[in-house]
Amino acid sequence: MFVRAINIPLKAKKSFFLFGPRGTGKTTWLRHHLSSALIINLLQSEYYNRLSANPGFLRKMIPPGYSDWVIIDEIQRIPELLNEVHDLIESENHIFILTGSSARKLRQKGVNLLAGRALTYYLHPLTAKEQQDAFDMEKSLLFGHLPARFSEHDPLKYLRDYIQTYIREEVLQESLTRNIGHFSRFLEVASFSQGSVINISEIAREAHIERATTENYFSILEDLLIAVHLPVFTRKAKRKLISHQKFYYFDAGVFRAIRPMGPLDSEAEIDGPAVETLVLQELRAANDYLECGYQIYFWRTKNGLEVDFVLYGAAGLIAIEVKRSPHVHSKNLRGLKEFKKDYPMTRCYLFYGGDVPLYLEDITVLPIEQALRNLESLLVVSESGLT
Repeated sequence: MFVRAINIPLKAKKSFFLFGPRGTGKTTWLRHHLSSALIINLLQSEYYNRLSANPGFLRKMIPPGYSDWVIIDEIQRIPELLNEVHDLIESENHIFILTGSSARKLRQKGVNLLAGRALTYYLHPLTAKEQQDAFDMEKSLLFGHLPARFSEHDPLKYLRDYIQTYIREEVLQESLTRNIGHFSRFLEVASFSQGSVINISEIAREAHIERATTENYFSILEDLLIAVHLPVFTRKAKRKLISHQKFYYFDAGVFRAIRPMGPLDSEAEIDGPAVETLVLQELRAANDYLECGYQIYFWRTKNGLEVDFVLYGAAGLIAIEVKRSPHVHSKNLRGLKEFKKDYPMTRCYLFYGGDVPLYLEDITVLPIEQALRNLESLLVVSESGLT
């Protein structure tokens, strides 16, 4: 079992939400650390049917005098339970862990999110650092970092089953769309925009669905935590910038499993977005686990200058460009150089496919694998101001 980097102060005995896409290991982590907790899994019909019909029945499921953790898995399936949870925290001093793979229903129904009485944490796919010696760059680009894929004899089949049983069935189960055929086609068409600026009209045309439906489908993906939209960094902009967001599936393996591959598709077309995806998922995990507080953006000007990832927060400003090539060319550095002209305080990095760290002017060039294993040293600034 991998040791996860998520840091939740369980000894504080304060209720919290734990969100993350299905399959990232939320329940496994909780069972390992809280083996004596009372677990109510809303994916199981015996719990779901009883509590959806009568949320107040939750009180009868907690033994008298019970003082340990109460874990409710997939809380979004019955949002009304949060009112009961809130009251039990207030009146009985019970402590809850509420896991979820979607916040869509919670927001849509405007339910009580415990009024600040519960913290929120996120669990991501495994990171390179968590994997230690098991981290294999090539396998990561093919199969991603969902924990179960490491124990599967056929990880590609696992990923395809994951997409079939989770993404499509979750959408049907939660009645997020009535036309699963349209949604399945949309998933594939959207995969061609991985790491690219979203063109809603073009995607709608390719998927043969309405523009409004396409926008709703993108919203569903983000609400299910299986897609990420990156906005353009526009703080005190000195140049004309594009306004559209970039799109990524949350895991490189999930992206590869969704993306159609045929004789007209080159490996390079898929490999580039897969590398960016891997870096992004690692950045998001490290940012959350280390509580850095960065917001993640990208930067692109109207005339085509671009930086893949921009991290902005109280800890500073970081710009990261990602290239799969083992060689560094001057054109690879242009976006970073121009960005630094506009924002001189930026710490600039190029992650590349080579194996030797380089220092080119004010840009640190790192092998991708080395960078991913050592993100903490890049993101966290010491009191002296040095990374």
